[in-house]
Parts: sequence; C-alpha cells; structure tokens
Amino acid sequence: LRASACEKRRVSVMNLIRSFFIAFSMYSKIPMPRTDWTKESMRYAMCFFPVIGAVIGGLLYLWIYLTGDSTGSLFRAAVAVLIPIIITGGIHLDGLLDTADALSSYKTKEEKLEILKDSHAGAFAIIIGICWFVLDFGIYSEADTHTIGLLAIGFVISRTLSGLSLVSFRMAKNTGLAATFSDMALKSRVRIVMICYLIVCAGLLLYLDPLYGTAELIGALLVFFWYRHLSYEKFGGITGDLAGFFLQNCELFMAVCVIGLRIVLR
Repeated sequence: LRASACEKRRVSVMNLIRSFFIAFSMYSKIPMPRTDWTKESMRYAMCFFPVIGAVIGGLLYLWIYLTGDSTGSLFRAAVAVLIPIIITGGIHLDGLLDTADALSSYKTKEEKLEILKDSHAGAFAIIIGICWFVLDFGIYSEADTHTIGLLAIGFVISRTLSGLSLVSFRMAKNTGLAATFSDMALKSRVRIVMICYLIVCAGLLLYLDPLYGTAELIGALLVFFWYRHLSYEKFGGITGDLAGFFLQNCELFMAVCVIGLRIVLR
C-alpha cells in the first residue's frame, strides 16, 4: 500500500510538471521539453498560465530598474512594450486583432466566429493594433520603478482572470484551443487556484501602493466583466481569440488606470 501511494504521488507530481511544460509551450516562446498533451497532463495546465505573467513582469521590472534614467525614455519604453511580445510570441495580440476585425464587421454571431478563424488581417485589425501600440508606448514612457512594479503584477492578474474565464464562462464553440483547455481542466480546482492568485496579487498591490493598487484592481475587474458581457452578446460565449482580446485590453487598461492617475496627481 505504501509503495502504491508513493507511485500515485510520483505520477501526480509528474503530471504537474507536464502541465507546467504545456502551459509554457502553448502560451510562451520559452523553450520547454516536448510533452504529450494527455488528459491527465492538461488538468492543471491553466494553473501555470499566470506564472508566464510573473516571468514577463519580472523581466519588465528588471529592464526598467537597470536602465533607470541612464537610457533615453523612448528607447526604454520601446523595449518595455516589446518584452511581453517577445516572451509570448504575440499569441494574445493575434486574438486582439482578430476580434477587432470581427467586432467591426457588424455581422451575425456565426459570421463573427468565422472571421475569428480567418488568418488575414483586415483594416480594422491594423488600425486597432496601431492604436494599441501607440497608447502602450506612451504609458511605458511615463513609467518609473515604482509604477512598473505595480504594472508587472498586472501581467499575472490578466492571466489569472483569463484562466478563470476559461473554466467559468460559456464557450462560444466546442472546438479550438480554448475549448480544449477548458474541457481538459479540473475546473473546480483550477478556479480555486486562480482565486488564490488573485488574492495574492491584490494583497501585493495594496501593500505596494493602496491608491494605485486599488485603481489597477478596479480597472482589471471592469474589463473582466465587460469581456464577459461582450463575448456573450456578440459571440455567444468566449473563444481563444476573445481570451487574447481580453488579456491585451486588461493589461492596457490597468496600466492606463495607474499611469493616468499618476499624471493627474503629479
């Protein structure tokens, strides 16, 4: 019996490690060992999604901290904007652009879902993409080591809420990566883990700066509930592209709340 219990623990640990590899292989460009996508190994994959945000936030904070005022603010901001894209490979940005095209079409739900699958970028995707980069660049040109610490935590929060949506919201369709991750996940346990992530991040934000931290949290939650309403009304549920659309907008709006409040109070 003891040997059997030890073997079960070993298998559980190995499945957790595989879940970690799957999460990073899917949602980042960080090299990971090849792993089979079995039902057992994908149960907790979403639990490691916010860890990618922690990696991005850590690198972003390190960049701003090391450069400080010694590097031109424009170059510093440009690199800061690119760090998340380099780590993720732009997978979430792709969702932002696809969703922008679908929303701009004013077609039926079914036709919007078809547009999400179209690999071609429309005019509105390009326009929204340019606007997103311009605003993001402006935000990071105003960031300092204090506010960047708050924004770094935002990368964990956005992925926590995105993961929470995958195990809590209705799917628009039964196919696609979002549906696969949702179906394979142990939803109740993943949901608990995501709530724990959110509580820890909220505590850190309020500890670092109660005022800016509260603004960032409110911004994240506003985008989260807007995302649910928009997805249900326009698409009948969420998809992987919509999850990427939410993540990019959530990170941007959290940063706008923090930096915008800092500018107002300056």
